[in-house]
Amino acid sequence: MPAIGRFRAGAANRGQARSYSRWIQTGGLLALVATGLARAEIAVTDDSGAMLRLARPAQRIVSLAPHVTEVLFAVGAGPLIVGAVDYSDYPDAARQIRRVGGYSRLDLEAVAALKPDLVIGWQSGNAAAQVDKLRALGLPVYLSQPNRIDDIARTLERYGQLSGRAGQGQAAAARFRERLEDLRGRYAGKPKVRTFYQIWKQPLMTIGSQQIIADAIKVCGGENVFAALPLMAPTVTVESVVAANPEAIVASGMNDSRPDWLDDWKRWTSMAAVARDNLFFVPPDLIQRHTPRLLDGTEQLCGHLETARGRRGAK
Repeated sequence: MPAIGRFRAGAANRGQARSYSRWIQTGGLLALVATGLARAEIAVTDDSGAMLRLARPAQRIVSLAPHVTEVLFAVGAGPLIVGAVDYSDYPDAARQIRRVGGYSRLDLEAVAALKPDLVIGWQSGNAAAQVDKLRALGLPVYLSQPNRIDDIARTLERYGQLSGRAGQGQAAAARFRERLEDLRGRYAGKPKVRTFYQIWKQPLMTIGSQQIIADAIKVCGGENVFAALPLMAPTVTVESVVAANPEAIVASGMNDSRPDWLDDWKRWTSMAAVARDNLFFVPPDLIQRHTPRLLDGTEQLCGHLETARGRRGAK
């Protein structure tokens, strides 16, 4: 080959090499790596003990509980949610997601029409028969049931894994664990405060030992007066509450406003909680949802129980 030809060929090869180098530098290699990761199979066991396999991280997710929606946003997977149940209202972007009924009464046709590659449900909140129907339709379902505060960190990690956002899930879980340990450290060794937590008035509902709010009470150095009850949300009587003589009564209600029925206890002046004016309120979204914001509610709860300790010199 003439010298000029060899030069041109070499120049062409060097040009191709530079182009290839630029392709790598501008993300070509990262794209290949991401593609490989996206195709990696995910095999996990959900909180019900069922095995779930995904050929790749989910790209179209339907959330069957408001707290599931919130946790997905917390790991950066909000843009992947194509359907959610009523009251999925946090963060604000969640309000724009298409609705598929309520968590206790799903619109199965609406769920199927969205063609999700992952459905995340709530084991104790969604009707088992409806979940079974979704699985019968061939939809991959992951059931979540965080009964302890520590479970929220694990849920953050799992949702990150399922949505291809493992790093964000791990980072969110680490922040959650750090804040939880700080709360535990602050209230460890504090004198116990016998606490009655009221969910609703009619019927009069409280929390049993398996409810996550009971765990929050423990973090604050409180003692759930109905911890012996195995149900998550048992019904009790006014007489049983009075007999338990709680030192603090904490209510949630339905919205951010303190429920009027909390003051109904004032007639029972024999209770320590009433005699010392220890009738407290924590917004339900901060204490009844299994999300990172539960620590906001727990911190408020801890503050209330600390107030109760400070009033022990009263009646």
